[in-house]
Amino acid sequence: MSILARAQNVGVLQRLLHSQAVKRADTFNRQDPLAAQQRIFRELLESGATTQFGRDNNFARIRGVSFDAAYRYYQNRVPIRSYQNFMTDYFYLNQPTSSMGGSVPDLDNITWPDSITMFCETSGTTAPTKFIPFSAQMFAENRRAALDMMACYLTANPESQILQGKVLYMSGSTRLTKVKRGVWSGDMSALTLRFRPWYLTPFVEPNSEISALPWEEKLQAMAELLVRDNQIRVISGVPPWIILLLKRCMEIGGKPLSQLLPNLELIIHGGTSILPYRKELESLFDGGTPNLLELLPSSEAFMAFQQFGETQMRLTPYYGVFFEFVRFEDLDEQGKPAPYAHAVPLERVEVGQRYAVILSTCSGLWRYHIGDTIRFTSTSPHHIEFTGRDRFLDKLEEKVTQEEVEQAVAHLNKTSGVNVREFMVGADTQARRHRWVLAVQNDIGVDDATKILDTTLCSLNADYATFRSQGRINAPDVMFVPENGIYQWSQAERGKLGGQSKIPHIDPTPDSSMIMSLQQFHTIIPQTIHTHTIPNSEPLPL
Repeated sequence: MSILARAQNVGVLQRLLHSQAVKRADTFNRQDPLAAQQRIFRELLESGATTQFGRDNNFARIRGVSFDAAYRYYQNRVPIRSYQNFMTDYFYLNQPTSSMGGSVPDLDNITWPDSITMFCETSGTTAPTKFIPFSAQMFAENRRAALDMMACYLTANPESQILQGKVLYMSGSTRLTKVKRGVWSGDMSALTLRFRPWYLTPFVEPNSEISALPWEEKLQAMAELLVRDNQIRVISGVPPWIILLLKRCMEIGGKPLSQLLPNLELIIHGGTSILPYRKELESLFDGGTPNLLELLPSSEAFMAFQQFGETQMRLTPYYGVFFEFVRFEDLDEQGKPAPYAHAVPLERVEVGQRYAVILSTCSGLWRYHIGDTIRFTSTSPHHIEFTGRDRFLDKLEEKVTQEEVEQAVAHLNKTSGVNVREFMVGADTQARRHRWVLAVQNDIGVDDATKILDTTLCSLNADYATFRSQGRINAPDVMFVPENGIYQWSQAERGKLGGQSKIPHIDPTPDSSMIMSLQQFHTIIPQTIHTHTIPNSEPLPL
């Protein structure tokens, strides 16, 4: 076949794919989110009625009744649970106590029909590995969500060239554990890559050999691939990863990114707020930043994505998940809702209110407290902003949220000239102050950074401002460490780097031991760190 004939065939295929994307996006945008939630609620209860969980909660009793009546029964009968609650109450119901939490649970018609054959391994910040059930239906729902997201992008951006190129998927660990015949566990990235449709393989980078490399080697190999392969038009990952990858590309290529990556069109990011990293990302492209799309993924469910041309994500209540919301103010001092805390469905949310998210899913999680918080900025459509985890600084009674902490760092980056790569904040209860550790590229002086952070938090949080003015909270203690210093500490002290290990922005330990460990590590080992290592977060679906 001649080059001209091949080009013509490619053009026909691109037009066909774009036409299908337009139809898919139109179907997506015509959905009624409230009707979808009521339908999914009924489908979940119908599917779960014959399971151990469904029998315990008599799901069969609410067949055929109105949504409002069924939902009232569901709220009154089923408590809100954490992973730990599910682990003790159901996940290891028929297994020896000695295996609890240390091995993959054997779930056969316990909380979801039939056997669960895939488990997402996630590392909590203070808990051992969690094994999140990941049903075949959830796998299919995640794939449908990813296709809808890309269809909406292509429809809103008809000049897009991404159908002519490839996606660089910045996965976590690709190691899979064969639990028994037909049952696998691993990082969401590993499950996504292992079981993705065969026809996507030519369009996804890196290959399996690079994906399996240790982090430092993988970062180098991905950067070399990105510089070399001008067919890569999309990068998918979390903001800190993406920035490290792009900077490595500049080190390798010795040119501005606009010259090195002229075909890079789209960056899909999620897992952590881009706000503290936005300034650095834009500076790398010198004003010519590729299109950005944010999404809210997790091992438990796909929750939201941003449409091209809009400034915020839309909640996506169409993918096998029933959502409930608990007001942030109703969480306890550990950031947890009570088992029967007042929750509302999607139809009753209020604009401007910050909520903890409660999920019931087609993987057998029922009224599951995921730990993420969001705020609705509109309800037609349901635009949201991710406001972080539901932990907050409260050991001095100040109730400073993760969102406020991240806004303070973003303001520091924007106004001071400093470039904070990563950070953590905790409490020093004896000295009645906050401890900040900032991993920075350039040093503007600790005193200046302290003043900016302190002043910004005062403007954002009335309780903090009052306590500072009354002397109940002292000025913060700020420590600068090298730009990769927090990642090195995590690898050396926590044994966590890669996979789905996150760097918490707020120390989650009850005794502030994590922030103290980080400070002590850099007091003992103060040298500059030259290695490039990266944090991890929830992977993004293909």
